[in-house]
Amino acid sequence: MAPISRRQFLQGSSASMALTLFGLTGRVDAATGMRYPSVKIANIRELKVGEPVQFNYPDSSSPCNLVMLDQTAIGGVGNLKNVVAFSSLCPHMGCPVSYSNNRFVCGCHYSMFDASKNGQTYQGLASQWLPQVILRLDGASGNIYAEGIEGLVYGRISNLKVS
Repeated sequence: MAPISRRQFLQGSSASMALTLFGLTGRVDAATGMRYPSVKIANIRELKVGEPVQFNYPDSSSPCNLVMLDQTAIGGVGNLKNVVAFSSLCPHMGCPVSYSNNRFVCGCHYSMFDASKNGQTYQGLASQWLPQVILRLDGASGNIYAEGIEGLVYGRISNLKVS
């Protein structure tokens, strides 16, 4: 077998790295390889600051909250980037969370999640952030669509169910 030159090694390494990174992008569930559905949640014109809209995503057994904040948020949509959505199940033990004053609060063990910072945990027993729903806004119609989830919904090995 002929020795590999440094140039060949670097080209091969670069190609494998590119393929690896390319394979990890997109809105595909890592456990199943399935694409997330695009689901209309609400129209931005119907939202009021601080009043959450409940919906289920990516299936009927996954409660979520869509909310318009009074400040800009990481991952937010809209002109002010202040509309976000999160799973309604606390990542600690799956208890329901409620929204109040730009945060989600778990009523069971009092974990608190910052709605403007990707659902970051800042108090309580939860060791993971609240899973954030990836949103898309259709600028022409004002419709907001759920397109995926960052993080694992409580109690699952995959966010998408295989049928």
